[in-house]
Amino acid sequence: MTRRYVRLAATIGAAGVLAGSTVAQAAAAEEGRGAHAQHVLLVSVDGLHQSDLARFVAEHPQSALARLVRGGVEYTHASTTNPSDSFPGMVAQLTGGGPGTTGVYYDDAYNAALLPAGTTDCESAKPGAEVDLTEDLDKNKDALDAGQGLPGLPGSILRMTGRPQTLIDPAKLPVDPDTCKPVYPHSYLQVNTVFEVARQAGLRTAWSDKHAAYDILNGPSGDGIQDLFTPEINSNATGYKGDWTKDNQATEQYDSYKVQAVLNQIDGYDHSRAQKVGTPAVFGLNFQSVSTAQKLAGSQGLQGGYIGKGVPGPLVEKNLEYVDQQIGALTAELRKQHLDGSTTVILSAKHGQSPTDPAALNRIDDGPLLAGLNAAWKAAHPGAGDLVAHAVDDDGVLLWLNDRSETATEFAKNHLLAQNGNGVDINGKPRPFTRSGVQKAYAGEAAADYFGVEPGDPRVPDVFGIAQYGVVYTGGSKIAEHGGAHPDDLDVPLVVSGAATPNGARQDAKVETKQIAPTILKLLGLQPNALEAVREEHTRVLPVR
Repeated sequence: MTRRYVRLAATIGAAGVLAGSTVAQAAAAEEGRGAHAQHVLLVSVDGLHQSDLARFVAEHPQSALARLVRGGVEYTHASTTNPSDSFPGMVAQLTGGGPGTTGVYYDDAYNAALLPAGTTDCESAKPGAEVDLTEDLDKNKDALDAGQGLPGLPGSILRMTGRPQTLIDPAKLPVDPDTCKPVYPHSYLQVNTVFEVARQAGLRTAWSDKHAAYDILNGPSGDGIQDLFTPEINSNATGYKGDWTKDNQATEQYDSYKVQAVLNQIDGYDHSRAQKVGTPAVFGLNFQSVSTAQKLAGSQGLQGGYIGKGVPGPLVEKNLEYVDQQIGALTAELRKQHLDGSTTVILSAKHGQSPTDPAALNRIDDGPLLAGLNAAWKAAHPGAGDLVAHAVDDDGVLLWLNDRSETATEFAKNHLLAQNGNGVDINGKPRPFTRSGVQKAYAGEAAADYFGVEPGDPRVPDVFGIAQYGVVYTGGSKIAEHGGAHPDDLDVPLVVSGAATPNGARQDAKVETKQIAPTILKLLGLQPNALEAVREEHTRVLPVR
């Protein structure tokens, strides 16, 4: 594989991003000349597969999703990022780059160059820090408003701030060794975003997502999104047991808040409907309810997941219908406001979900595997500490090691590939596994090559394992996950519909969701090359016509 070296630094000042960029200035100059759309509404239905969309449209030809497909271009072989996690997946759609370029590998990752959260003595501190972009960053992760302290929740959630950076606890952020200051999510991103380019052109921006840590989409300037609505999905769900993901009806209720925020924005208000600001040029949201329906064994008396290979069970089918209704509400509001002729709707997903064949499920507890790796390393190297600095295993394996030498990375890889045992199948019965459930593993320089970065890059995993189909790393009861490299994780829908698109077009060539970013700019009459990742990876605009 040809290695593509990318920069290791991530700090770009606001002045450098929102002013002084000749590329950005050229983009702004292009505004209004050859523009095909005035608004782009981006919708991510997390967990949705292309096969799910195709099946639903065939069975519901009068549905909102079917109308969306008929009204534009459907890309039948679109792939999301690998790893297929929410953060690299969403970041790719709005930057045009994969993990090696953006520096974002997972929502909970590790950086060998940063200092641990809470560090104050930056001269003597040892580098190496978890980069947690989950609910754990919230000042109060148990609060739907991420600690803002709104009265009357959940009904008052639309009053939540559109600047959720203020709701992130800086004491929980990794520390930059050069400045000895916390690194906020937006500062961690190595490249600029669609939102920043749009703002440089004087256009309005908005977005809605599931954690305050989606501040990362603001881009390095921190100012890309003017109205960022991020109710915390992993907060305590009012009227339910657990958070909003533990009961699928609760997830639908949660998603409905974000839909209402976007409806308000379509009407020309901010997400809270408190201020008239104009309809954004770039805006959208993600849905979580399909994803939870795929993961939960059951909810609200309905069976979760898939009941046969690629056949949605009743809970997933119910949520496809729910999402269809919500998209119908959004497109109806566009028509009501006479914006349908000037708005392009893009439908995709941050990630799929695996496995869609329940007979293939093998749940493996990765805790004993990691403990065994650490024990083996210590036995072979008396006096050594744990080898694993950080691990993320959903349906793939990402390990960051305290010792990044070739000896250590090969040791970790070989140890994992030598482990056999028993997991748990869909019926709760033992199911044998081999090689720690890993199909293929990349270690050290090979892992860096896989992601196209220089060996020693502080962000890249030291071991990257592609799981065998059906493997989900969990000690719990979930029946599907994402993050891996199987088609069930990667094969997501992609539809570009409405303004500036032909009706009923179909593209069967392979495309990637990172192509959404330059396509958004092209649709708005801006320059795709204003995106740094587009220039770095030569990301092409989707063939819309």
